[in-house]
Amino acid sequence: MSTPEKKEPKQHRQTISFLTRRFREVGLQPASRHGQNFLIDMNLQQLLVDAAQLGPEDVVLEVGTGTGALTALIATKASAVVTVEIDQHLYQLASEELLDFQNITMLKQDVLKNKNKLSSEVLEAVTTRLGDGNKFKLVANLPYNIATPLISNLLACETPPRSITVTIQKEVAERILASPATKNYGHLSVWVQSQCAVECVRLMPPSVFWPRPKVESAIIQLTLDTERRNQIPDLSFFHRFTRALFLHRRKFLRSVVISAMKRDLDKTEVDQAIASAGLRADQRAEQLSVEKILTLCESVRDLLSKKEG
Repeated sequence: MSTPEKKEPKQHRQTISFLTRRFREVGLQPASRHGQNFLIDMNLQQLLVDAAQLGPEDVVLEVGTGTGALTALIATKASAVVTVEIDQHLYQLASEELLDFQNITMLKQDVLKNKNKLSSEVLEAVTTRLGDGNKFKLVANLPYNIATPLISNLLACETPPRSITVTIQKEVAERILASPATKNYGHLSVWVQSQCAVECVRLMPPSVFWPRPKVESAIIQLTLDTERRNQIPDLSFFHRFTRALFLHRRKFLRSVVISAMKRDLDKTEVDQAIASAGLRADQRAEQLSVEKILTLCESVRDLLSKKEG
């Protein structure tokens, strides 16, 4: 007796005609407050998924389910997908489109508890699907307004994604990829590059989205470098310290560190920390490499621990 063929889950093509028809059927308009710009270029949808190099061991977090088109592409490659959608109407629409998939968990909520913290429900949904040998990855066409806090907070997690493959605003991509002594180099550059190898996979014009955004976009790939990450003894302190360093990017290093550590270190101690790191007081944070900023951070942290001890 022959075994019945397993039916493949139905997938839809997220084109302008599909989107306008479905939105008209349910009486919806894209919500700009949620950053709803749908990727309508099929080749770029596929490129995004291919760049993530998904396999049967991967548990994927997707933020911004939309109509579920990208979710379906991911689900055909990965072990499990946890997809998050804040919009009730899109959540319902995507639920209908993804009905046949058994490895997709849909959550209707904000992925962020607040600007500085991820939702515990989302992290728990991912964690419960991570077994021995599974890899956690983020793959998404990210809403512009949450890209920076989401990436920053994920890298602060105890178990961060092995890779992050996302579409984001070109300006944010430039900040992530920036080198020292350039206008885009800042806290985000240092925070991401201190833990990940970074790559721009593709720049994208507004025309590949519906509705068209007013800015260009990019697909970026961040690959966790565990050895690099392990060189940061206190991630939380490093995150706070680098953020403070770039609050006044044109000020000299001495002034910035004095301001950042005014409750804990006096001016003489700040001078000592800068000298111990092999730096000059008249340098600026934007001139320093990731490695030098980490060295300075550890010099400051070492002084603090001695005082507390």
